[in-house]
Amino acid sequence: MQVWPGQPYPLGATYDGAGTNFAVFSEAAERIELCLLAEDGSETSVELRETDAFVRHAYLPGVQPGQRYGFRVHGPHDPARGLRCNSAKLLLDPYAKAISGRVDWDESVYGYHFGAPERRNDLDSAPHTMASVVVNPYFDWGNDRPPRTDYHRTVIYEAHVKGLTRLHPGIPEDIRGTYAGIAHPAVVEHLVKLGVTALELMPVHQFVDDHRLTDLGLSNYWGYNTIGFFAPHGAYSSLGDRGQQVQEFKSMVKALHAAGIEVILDVVYNHTAEGNHLGPTLALRGLDNPSYYRLAEDRRYYEDTTGTGNSLLMRSPHVLQLIMDSLRYWVTEMHVDGFRFDLAATLARQFHEVDRLSSFFDLVQQDPVVSQAKLIAEPWDLGEGGYQVGNFPPLWTEWNGRYRDTVRDLWRGENATLAEFGSRLTGSSDLYQDDGRRPIASINFVTCHDGFTLRDLVSYNQKHNAANAEDNRDGESFNRSWNCGVEGDTDDPTVLGLRARQQRNFMATLLLSQGVPMLGHGDEFGRSQGGNNNAYCQDNEVSWVRWPLLDEESPAGQLLEFTRHMVWLRRDHPVFRRRRFFHGRPVSGTHDELTDIAWFTNEGQEMTARDWRASFAKSLTVFLNGNAISEPDRRGGRIKDDSFLLLFNADAQPLEFTVPVNHGQEWQVIVDTSLPWTISPGTGAKVRAGETVRLVDRSMMVMQRPSV
Repeated sequence: MQVWPGQPYPLGATYDGAGTNFAVFSEAAERIELCLLAEDGSETSVELRETDAFVRHAYLPGVQPGQRYGFRVHGPHDPARGLRCNSAKLLLDPYAKAISGRVDWDESVYGYHFGAPERRNDLDSAPHTMASVVVNPYFDWGNDRPPRTDYHRTVIYEAHVKGLTRLHPGIPEDIRGTYAGIAHPAVVEHLVKLGVTALELMPVHQFVDDHRLTDLGLSNYWGYNTIGFFAPHGAYSSLGDRGQQVQEFKSMVKALHAAGIEVILDVVYNHTAEGNHLGPTLALRGLDNPSYYRLAEDRRYYEDTTGTGNSLLMRSPHVLQLIMDSLRYWVTEMHVDGFRFDLAATLARQFHEVDRLSSFFDLVQQDPVVSQAKLIAEPWDLGEGGYQVGNFPPLWTEWNGRYRDTVRDLWRGENATLAEFGSRLTGSSDLYQDDGRRPIASINFVTCHDGFTLRDLVSYNQKHNAANAEDNRDGESFNRSWNCGVEGDTDDPTVLGLRARQQRNFMATLLLSQGVPMLGHGDEFGRSQGGNNNAYCQDNEVSWVRWPLLDEESPAGQLLEFTRHMVWLRRDHPVFRRRRFFHGRPVSGTHDELTDIAWFTNEGQEMTARDWRASFAKSLTVFLNGNAISEPDRRGGRIKDDSFLLLFNADAQPLEFTVPVNHGQEWQVIVDTSLPWTISPGTGAKVRAGETVRLVDRSMMVMQRPSV
């Protein structure tokens, strides 16, 4: 075999049409072997003799896409110093663009012997672990144009590749649960009709099923256990895992873009699947443990702010390079449009505390590629001071956990919620305005993958996680949920009617709030997980979306139609998706003396400080002035919209609401969550100023006044 010197950059395996360049970083290594794997399991080893800045490299003419490979690192094995090199372990390339096979959890994949954690394990791991794959980088993108939807027009739909498609009756059996299944017209058309503008996929970076879970017959279904930051998860490919997953992923993105839907990836850069000091040696640990991981004072152990056993060392230039190279790759080569960063507070821990001025944020801010993608933080981790909602830099948006909690509290009838609900409904200016951010900084959600589904939120008071084999100890115990009087399934029509109304209340509130709404997959037609609020290990019908018959008369079909109606109402009216916060005063130049927003009691009187402080109060009316939108349109012109009244009755009793005077003479009801069907345009009741309307308990109404 010919071996040429090659180049130290780019890292990873780079095929150029004639051969492949291999480059890998390790400061700890004394010697690195590149191992080319044959179908019979035999290896051809090539020592990487060229070294530049601790990057070993070589170019091999004739090595083609589909070639499986790995690295063997010769160097010090001294856990007390944090060094864990062991040439018996076949290691993945941290920059592998595809990964083949799976880990079978044989003892050989560990650096120690079971029952003797202090004794070095020199068993060969190659037959029992995964392999990196050389990929073909060439793909016909045609005229692919990322939609690049403005944040204020964005509606996010969080979904799991397998869970969304595995049971879909309109998708051919052989592509269910795959990237090709997501790209199928049955899924794309559903998203388009729903009004979704961005599909946020739960982790698709190559991940590993935990040893503990496989022993229990379970799996790491959610995928928050990454081992390859450049590789699409091979099990989600219908074509195989020898590089075909890359082409299939790109085809999925291309199909979604053609439908006007952006692709956002849920990414896990805070830790890896190698876990703590008792975890396997799969990649980074064996390459250069102290360069990649945050080690404890006793360097045999790991600092852990993620609850997974390890945390990446965010002050290491090689970790920062790995993450930034990965992000750039997914944008430039895979054409994705944004990222949601799991446990993003960990990324800000350059030393111990969370630091919004850390190197990671600096790198993102100045990067001409990554800075232009949608950047969404899950703004917390498990470390000290880890809850950072409202504290990320201006370029970032955040999952707003306070929005979720407040809206849940309001509709379950919790006392003293009105004041904070007002802040959440209007974009959470208390969290984001002071640092120059806008309402779009708030990613609003009521449910997500982590916790109850929307249907379960109104059907269960307690979690029911027995299937997770942790004696129901896992998952959040305080869910701010309410079962409407009966725990779980029931055939009581009164309870079922209230649950359906509550789901409509949540959908209407979410989609008419300022900020960016995010829906959970299947919530639009009432998906249930049977009360399991932590289905991370349930790769089965507990988590898979069961697609019901969505006819107009079924409860599922009615909820779907209502959700569509709310999404399209938001799309058609900029007053629900303002780019700037409300001012609470008239807007100059509009010839409208009314304020841009006003708040009223159910008696039609403007809210006073005493009204806001009333702990028992659970109702209010909000006036949104479509003639007082302060921001201009794209051409600098004035944005003019209809005006709306939002009437909220979260009380357990029906209430009479008086329509405020001096804010419009006549209004038409366009939304009433007490009804199981949507109101057709122009058919809703007309109500004049000063008149009253009756809202049933726990319901919401929307009235519209055309602009003048």
